[in-house]
Amino acid sequence: MPVTMSALYRCILFNRVSKLKTGVTQVKRFGYNMNAPPPQWTTPDSLLRVGNTAITQITNLRTMANKSRRLSFSCSRCLSTSTENGAARVKRVSIEGNIAVGKSTFARLLQSACPDWEVVAEPVSKWQNIESGTSKGTDTSPQKTVSNLLQMMYQDPQRWSYTFQTYSCMSRLRTQLQPPPARLLSSEGTPVQVYERSIYSDRYIFALNMFELGCINSTEWAVYQDWHSLLADQFGHQVELEGIIYLRAPPEKCMERLERRGRAEEKGVKLDYLDKLHVQHEKWLVEKTTEIHFEKLKRIPVLQLDASVEFQSDPEVQEEFITKMKNFFNAL
Repeated sequence: MPVTMSALYRCILFNRVSKLKTGVTQVKRFGYNMNAPPPQWTTPDSLLRVGNTAITQITNLRTMANKSRRLSFSCSRCLSTSTENGAARVKRVSIEGNIAVGKSTFARLLQSACPDWEVVAEPVSKWQNIESGTSKGTDTSPQKTVSNLLQMMYQDPQRWSYTFQTYSCMSRLRTQLQPPPARLLSSEGTPVQVYERSIYSDRYIFALNMFELGCINSTEWAVYQDWHSLLADQFGHQVELEGIIYLRAPPEKCMERLERRGRAEEKGVKLDYLDKLHVQHEKWLVEKTTEIHFEKLKRIPVLQLDASVEFQSDPEVQEEFITKMKNFFNAL
C-alpha cells in the first residue's frame, strides 16, 4: 500500500538493503533533496524479497546455533556421565595393620603387580612438616616455623594426642577425596585405589586407643567423634570403602621391624603400645566387637594376610599375596 510522506526541512536518510554474494546484508545511506516534490513511496518487490531472505537466513542461523548449543550440552553431559561412571568403577580399599607391620612394603608390591592398582601413601610427611606463621622477632615479615607433630605426639601424648588425631584424620580425608587418576578411569580391568589406612582406622584404632589410654579426655573424644561423623556422612559416597586388607602380625614382629627401620619419632615406642594397637585391630577386623557408627562399614569384606612372614624377600609369598589380592578385588 502506498505511503505518503510530508515535506521535510532537512536532509532525510533512508536505508536500502542490498544483498551481498555471501548472503550477509549491507546497509547503504542515500541523501534526499527537500526541495523536490514529495515522492510517493512504495515497497519494491525486490526489497521485500531481500528482506524476507535476510529474515530467513537469520532464522536459520538461530536454529543452527540452538542445535549447536544443545549438541554441545549433550556432549558435555555425556563426558561428565562417562567420568562419573569411570570413577564409580574404581574400588576403594584400605590397608590396615599395626605400626611397622609392613604396609609400605606391601603397598610397593601392589603398585608393581598390576597397572590397574594405584596405592595412595599415608601422609606421614605432612605430620612431620607443619608450617605455621609467627610474629616473633623484630622482622615485620612473617617467619615460617616447621613443627613435627608426629614427634610432639610421641613425646607428650597427653598434650598433643587430640591435636595429632585431628590433623591426621583431616589429612587422610583430603587424600581419600582426591579423584582417581585418568589411567584408572579408562581401565578395562578392575581398577582399584588402595589407601594406607583410612579415616575409619584413624577413629576406631588410634584415636580410640588414645582415649582408652587417657591421652584424649572425654570432652575431646566427644568432639572428635562428632566432627568425624559429620564429615564421614557428608563425604560418605567419596570416602566409603569397598574392602579392607588386614595385614596381621604379632606385636613382637612389628617391634622388630620398627627398630629395624629406625624412624626417629618412634624411638620411644614400647611393645606395650603395639600390644594395645594389635588388640584394637583384632576387635575391629576379626572379632567385630568394636562399636561402629556406619552401617556400610560393618558389612565391608576383610581380607586377612599373614604379614609375619618376610614377604619382601620371598617371591613365592609375593605370588600368593598377589593372587589373593586379584581374587579379592574381582569379588568386590
